[in-house]
Amino acid sequence: MSLAYKRVLLKLSGEALMGDQPFGIDPQFISQIAEEIKEVYEIGAQIAIVIGGGNIFRGVKGASMGMDRATADYMGMLATVMNAIALQDVLENKDVPTRVMSAIEMRQIAEPYIRRRAIRHLEKGRVVIFGAGTGSPFFTTDTTGALRAAEIKAEVLLKATKVDGIYDKDPNKHPDAKLLKEVSYLEAINKDLKVMDHTALTLCLENKLPIIVFNIKEKGNLKKIIMGEKVGSIVK
Repeated sequence: MSLAYKRVLLKLSGEALMGDQPFGIDPQFISQIAEEIKEVYEIGAQIAIVIGGGNIFRGVKGASMGMDRATADYMGMLATVMNAIALQDVLENKDVPTRVMSAIEMRQIAEPYIRRRAIRHLEKGRVVIFGAGTGSPFFTTDTTGALRAAEIKAEVLLKATKVDGIYDKDPNKHPDAKLLKEVSYLEAINKDLKVMDHTALTLCLENKLPIIVFNIKEKGNLKKIIMGEKVGSIVK
């Protein structure tokens, strides 16, 4: 079977794991995401995942409430590890071998992040989930996604969202929002299209890493992208 992308980095937001719940992890929705991942794993794609922590704790929100920004960010990083372990458990229950690698050392529950070991896991057919962001405060998990994708030489960064792609304005607030099928990195930055933060976009630009923004709630989308179908929007 010919795949359009052999090695991909899937960026999942913590909010995606909430499903329709206001907080935490929706067991039904995380199971659906795991099924999508299993489907592409079974056709031979190498999958690495970066997961956010916004369903549990957001560093930026903590900072806006008066917390020290670095402290709040570290709390957010720990939230991403909780999500990574939850997703690992669901995947392994579906017979998908998975490794969690953390940028903050916590050997009892996750392997320390070592680039070459991560690549080896992928080559051996394991799904790799990167937790704890970059390990440093002031960087988002979007930036982590761009950084890890470049490090492992992923062919594409897949940004999973709850909308169908990139819009010229927020489709939840503006019914006349227009879906943009293809934009350049500079357009995404200059027009502030909310694809990812500017640091992440700049990293992708410098490493010529395409970004596909797609709706994870629609079943089968992940497999369609891996097989080369045009889904969502692309930044390149």
